[in-house]
Amino acid sequence: MASSRTQYTQYCGELASRGYVVAAIEHRDGSGPGTVVMTDSAKDRVLLHFSQRDLLDDSGLTAETFRQAQLDFRQAEVEEVVRVLNHINVGEGEKIFQSNARREGEHLGEWQGRLAMDNVTIGGHSFGATLALQTLKDGPSQKLPFQSAVVLDPGKHSGPLNNDVQVSTLVIHSNSWSSTHSIFQGRPHFDVVKDVVRGILKRGKDAWFMTSLGTTHPSVTDAPLIEPFLLGWTTGSTIDAHEGVHQYVKVSERFLQYQASGTKAGILSECVTHPEYDVAEKNRFEKGERSREMWKYWQIHAAPCGPNETLSIEQVKGSE
Repeated sequence: MASSRTQYTQYCGELASRGYVVAAIEHRDGSGPGTVVMTDSAKDRVLLHFSQRDLLDDSGLTAETFRQAQLDFRQAEVEEVVRVLNHINVGEGEKIFQSNARREGEHLGEWQGRLAMDNVTIGGHSFGATLALQTLKDGPSQKLPFQSAVVLDPGKHSGPLNNDVQVSTLVIHSNSWSSTHSIFQGRPHFDVVKDVVRGILKRGKDAWFMTSLGTTHPSVTDAPLIEPFLLGWTTGSTIDAHEGVHQYVKVSERFLQYQASGTKAGILSECVTHPEYDVAEKNRFEKGERSREMWKYWQIHAAPCGPNETLSIEQVKGSE
């Protein structure tokens, strides 16, 4: 919401620098701040942010149905991106370049057979995280072939969260998202998200739910990197802006590596540390330098950690 494809360049660029192809989508459902629609056959059209209040009185859309319509519009855009990536992968990159009104992609013809379209991950933040979960309903499918998902701060005001998820999923809450008690669909938002992850685990897929300590909702975006002091002051973030993005990238990369190899490494190999978010972090336990560094930044609320997942921190300590 109110973001564009260029507002996550640090996070996306870090992942791309590690060898992952990242497609960032410019959504034109009215939620972005502004975009220019370009075609060869018509004059450029500027599309600015609009809301349900800006619609004609006879639109028939309430605030709730308008938000769902936006999500459905976004899902159609995601399907189009998948279609384009498939065309590139089968050797039609030159055609994609020729049809691009922005005249971008002159080297796409060289990407034939280089995209792992059988192992695509959908990712999203906030409103985009709600969308990412929606694209997994009844999936994977031909149009939405996602084998995994990275879900960052799923929306608190973007409608119900899809809990029909059949693929491995990483859900990360910012500290502000976990620490703020929000009623969502009649229940605490934190509990709703945790139940989504637990449902995935019960279906036999690996899934994680964790909180990135010291961060706030915008921490994964470029905003704190551009104005670290202003964003820190207005949002209450206590983590260094660069370190905040680095932590998101580090865990996301671990997850993508797991998708490729099936090996859980780093924090993904750890068990639940905090079944509930602990604002005082009283239950943090440490096992050496690596763990001290890890728990400085993270709490794990749900994980595929075998028989230990129901143990409290006190029980874990007592067994050491």
